Amino acid sequence: MDKKYYVYILLTVHDTLYCGYTDDVEKRFKAHIEGHGAKYTRAHKPVKILYSAEFSTKQDAMKEECRIKKLPREKKLELIAGNAV
Repeated sequence: MDKKYYVYILLTVHDTLYCGYTDDVEKRFKAHIEGHGAKYTRAHKPVKILYSAEFSTKQDAMKEECRIKKLPREKKLELIAGNAV
């Protein structure tokens, strides 16, 4: 079985978006909620997963995470809504 990687976008309590990558979205979300995730999500608690996309390699997931992080909020929201950007 090949390992899969994911890019995800979370909505925080402060209505901000957080983007990351992982090999298990639900487990990573739980870690963020428990304060074991990124420094950003310790200060801005996540409330829900808005988006995730699957990749076959860690490198591809990391490239997409980097691309998404550079997008303005409006483009991230378009991506979440299902519109390719």
